[in-house]
Amino acid sequence: MPALATGSGNDSDLYELLSALPSQLQPHVDSPDDSTFIHNMFGERSLHLLVKIHERLQHYEDRSPAPVLESAGSLATDLSEELQVKGASGGIGELLKLLDKPHVKSLLSVHDTVAQKSYDPNLPPLPDDIDDDEESVKIIRLVKNKEPLGATIKCDEHTGAILVARIMRGGAADRSGLIHVGDELREVNGIPVDDKKPDEILRILAQSQGAITFKIIPGIKEEAPSKEPKMFVKTLFDYEPAEDKAIPCKEAGLTFKRGDILQIMSQDDATWWQAKHDSHANPRAGLIPSKQFQERRFALRQPAAHVFQAQKISSRKSYDIAIEFAGFRRSFRLSRRDKKTNKSMYECKKSEQYDMADVPTYEEVTPHCRQSGAKHRLVVLVGPTGVGLNELKRKLLISDPQHFSVTVPHTSRPKRNQEIDGVEYHFISKNIFETDIQNNKFVEHGEYNGNYYGTSLDSVHSVLSKNKVCLLDVQPHMIKHLRRAEFKPYVVFVKPPPIERLRETRRNAKVISDKDDKGSAKPFSEEDFLEMVSTGQQMESQYGHLFEKVIVNDDLTAAFSELKVALKKVETDTHWIPIRWTHS
Repeated sequence: MPALATGSGNDSDLYELLSALPSQLQPHVDSPDDSTFIHNMFGERSLHLLVKIHERLQHYEDRSPAPVLESAGSLATDLSEELQVKGASGGIGELLKLLDKPHVKSLLSVHDTVAQKSYDPNLPPLPDDIDDDEESVKIIRLVKNKEPLGATIKCDEHTGAILVARIMRGGAADRSGLIHVGDELREVNGIPVDDKKPDEILRILAQSQGAITFKIIPGIKEEAPSKEPKMFVKTLFDYEPAEDKAIPCKEAGLTFKRGDILQIMSQDDATWWQAKHDSHANPRAGLIPSKQFQERRFALRQPAAHVFQAQKISSRKSYDIAIEFAGFRRSFRLSRRDKKTNKSMYECKKSEQYDMADVPTYEEVTPHCRQSGAKHRLVVLVGPTGVGLNELKRKLLISDPQHFSVTVPHTSRPKRNQEIDGVEYHFISKNIFETDIQNNKFVEHGEYNGNYYGTSLDSVHSVLSKNKVCLLDVQPHMIKHLRRAEFKPYVVFVKPPPIERLRETRRNAKVISDKDDKGSAKPFSEEDFLEMVSTGQQMESQYGHLFEKVIVNDDLTAAFSELKVALKKVETDTHWIPIRWTHS
């Protein structure tokens, strides 16, 4: 396209250029529709007005205007007083109302500030009574907005001096760069604080409005700490600082819920870390208990019965041995009636690493997005008996059998005539099964009617190696055995709705109960409903910190849709995963 005529090239010719554009572009337009579009676009009245405003502002800027006076605010006040003497009738009344409007007063105040170029705060003069031999003193004035100042104080046990205990990262004190840890506080707004307790000083600060003046004796200047690398953690418990008796300053605490992602800003204090929510725009950090401190507190308040309860939950009633179709089966779990006569052996390897996962504090995480062609994350489904794990897995398999798959379990029982090895089960001898148990080759295993059943680690690897999503449902205490880099498990907890909804939605449904390994069903009883809700609550309470998604199965179709969407996001979106999974 040829260059367009631009006149003298000044910005003031923009309006003329805009008006000439349609005619200059006409020879280069082939379609009548394009010609109409160009004329309509460049003939738009709002565009012309915008260009005219641009030209006026450009012309005004070229003149380098300067304020006529520096006291428009006081002049407006004087004018109002003069007009009030003359009465408030007609135009005078309208002018008085206009000058009294808050936004007009604010506009005139801003005008005077810009005209005087008085952008810096007015600091008070140094006190006249400072002795030349007195320690070096800083007079600091901070403007207090609605946010806290972002500093905590303490009383020195030996000298009684009020010292700055910590500076909250991103807070007002931190941003000022004028107050440091170890500084001694002498006065607040001219009030001596050497005879006051920290709580009294905090009340003075809370009651202060606008600018606050501090008289401070600088502490020993320490070398600036090296910049800490960014560290993100997933919180594994709920925390409310207002309810924490140990926190040094409740107002400085940071509230969070289990599953939140926090950025750790400082670990200088071994007991109280500084952190901020990753999703919040507020740069100010808050206090949270450190990992070590919270672990100690958690361990102290856990009764001995806690461990017993964990074992009890793992052996609750569940679906029975086998329901088979096209290579799909339910987990081998003993029902309440069957476990009276059969031994349940849901076991996994114990180690210090796994045992530490039982203390829910923080887990360091990092963003992760599955790369094209990489193995899928293992999808682990957990939930109480009857909640619908089997139905959800079946619907996923039917919806896309080329994408989703399940493992083929192992058993030591004899193969039946119609069964094919490697389809319904992998059939192995009891001796080999017991050897594999000793070698920790099973994710989960159990014994029923004298025969072993189990899901092997190799069977999980087999599905994942085929570039399929492996669906696995296990007892919740087995999750930690699967939380390793090779699987990167995405754990979904399927939660039952309230018992009233269970009675309504499962009235005609049946629960699996089988003693002869053939699969039979019976209607849900009130006891089944009560146990489902109770077990679900216990699972969520004890293992909720390991769940990445919670789905309430109130309606199977809605629950399936929610699960399908969540699993799609796992494959395409960025998620937080434990950082140790990237180092393995």
